[in-house]
Amino acid sequence: MITNRQLFFQHLAQTTPSPIGIEVEKTEGIYMFDKNGKKYIDLISGVAVSNVGHRHPKVLQAITEQLDKYMHLMVYGEYIQSPQVQLAQKLAEILPENLQSVYFVNSGSEAVEGALKLAKRYTGRPEIISFKNAYHGSTAGALSIMGSEEFRYAFRPLLPGVRQIEFNNEAALNEITNQTACVILDPLQSESGLVLSENNFLEKLRQRCNETGALLIFDEVQTGFGRTGSLFYFEQSLTPDILVLAKAMGGGMPLGAFISAKEIMDSLMSKPILGHITTFGGHPVCCAASLAALDVLLDEKLFEEAEKKGKLFLEALKNHPKLKAIRQKGLFLACDLENEEQYFRLLEIFIRNRLVTDSFLFKLDSFRIAPPLTITEAQIQETIDLILKSLDEL
Repeated sequence: MITNRQLFFQHLAQTTPSPIGIEVEKTEGIYMFDKNGKKYIDLISGVAVSNVGHRHPKVLQAITEQLDKYMHLMVYGEYIQSPQVQLAQKLAEILPENLQSVYFVNSGSEAVEGALKLAKRYTGRPEIISFKNAYHGSTAGALSIMGSEEFRYAFRPLLPGVRQIEFNNEAALNEITNQTACVILDPLQSESGLVLSENNFLEKLRQRCNETGALLIFDEVQTGFGRTGSLFYFEQSLTPDILVLAKAMGGGMPLGAFISAKEIMDSLMSKPILGHITTFGGHPVCCAASLAALDVLLDEKLFEEAEKKGKLFLEALKNHPKLKAIRQKGLFLACDLENEEQYFRLLEIFIRNRLVTDSFLFKLDSFRIAPPLTITEAQIQETIDLILKSLDEL
C-alpha cells in the first residue's frame, strides 16, 4: 500500500529539495507527535502561528460552537456575521484610536497586498518604499517589496515604483518624498535575525512620513499577538497608519487583517467600489478561533510572561561556545552559529533530539527560538537541556 510519505513527494508541490518530512499524527500545546508516537518540541510555533499552543481547548471550543451555527455565507463584507463583528470590536478596544477599521483577509501576504492598495488608493501616489532584508510575503505585490533580490529576480517584472532603503540608515529617509504613498516595514526585522531599530530610527521615520504625507505601514505578521512582550510590538515604540496582522491572529486557523482609520479604509468603497475583495477572508470559523485565542492572550496575560520566559533561554544559552551571539525580544530569540554549514548540521541533530526549529530567511547561520507562549518553565528547562545537548553534539 502506498504510504503518506510517498504520496507527499508524488503529489504535493515541494518548495525545497529537502523538506523536514516529519509525518505529524497529532499535536498538543508545545508538542508534535509523529505516527510512531515520537514527541517533538515545536520551537517555532508553526512559524509564529501557534502562540497560544497547538489545539488550545478554548480555541477548539470556539471552533466547535461556530461550526454548529454556520460556516461560509457570502464574500466578505456583505452579511453581518457575529464572529467578524465581535472580533473587530475586540481589536478596536485594544488598539489606538487611529486603528479602528478592520479588513479581514486570509493570510499575511494578502493583508500586505490590501495595505499597499489602500495606501495607494488613499494618497493617490505611485511610489512604495520598503526595506532591505525584510520579508512581507510571496504574492506578486509582496514579492515586489521583498528585501532580497535572490528571491525576486526569477519573477520579474514586478510592481513599478518600489524603492528599497536600509534599516537604521537615517540618511536613507530622504528617499521618502511627496510622491511616496507608503513606507512598509516590520519594525523588528524578523527575517534578518531580530534586528532592532537604533538611534530613534522609528521615530525619525515617523517624522519623515508626517512631513511628506506618506502612510506608515507596520507589518506585524510575525511579531503580533504577544510574541515580543507586548500584545503588539508597535506598543513599544509608535503607532503606524496601517497595521498588518496574520499568523498567530487565527489561533491556528488561517486569518489576516489590515487595520487603519475609518477615513482611510473608506477609500476602498468608491472609485471603484469593491476596492479590495476576498471570498474567504474573515471566515466565521477563523474569526471565532481568533477571538478565543485573543481572549486567552489577554486573560492569561501570556504576552506579559513572554519577556521573562525569553530571558530564561537567553541566560541558559548565552555562554555556550558554539553560539557567537544571541538576540532576544520577548519569547523570540535568534542564535548565531559560526556559519551556514553549522546550522544545517545542527538542524539534523535537533530533529534527532526532538526539536523543531528553523533559520531566518536572510540569516542562514542563525536559528530561531519562538515556542508557543504557553510554554511552562518546566518545559523551558526540558527544551534548554535538549538545545545544550544538541550544541554539544555539533
